[in-house]
Amino acid sequence: MNRMFRRYHRQIAIALCLPLFLTVLTGMSFTIAHEWLHQDELGEFLLGLHTLEILHLEKIYPLLNGLGLVGLLITGVSMTGLFRQKV
Repeated sequence: MNRMFRRYHRQIAIALCLPLFLTVLTGMSFTIAHEWLHQDELGEFLLGLHTLEILHLEKIYPLLNGLGLVGLLITGVSMTGLFRQKV
């Protein structure tokens, strides 16, 4: 069972590496551009990139990111052994 979770965890991590990196990078960049530097146009562009509104995926992209993160959390926590019964 643990071996199977490791394989799933690895596959999910590889698939989500780029989308999560894009989400984190654009989220931080939006805050810097909009709140600190008061660059509203750049902030709007970064927000559109953050949600992939540019590619018209704003309705499904956050859902896919969320489902992927839930999968990573479940497989990651299960591999820690926190929920194994002690014999």
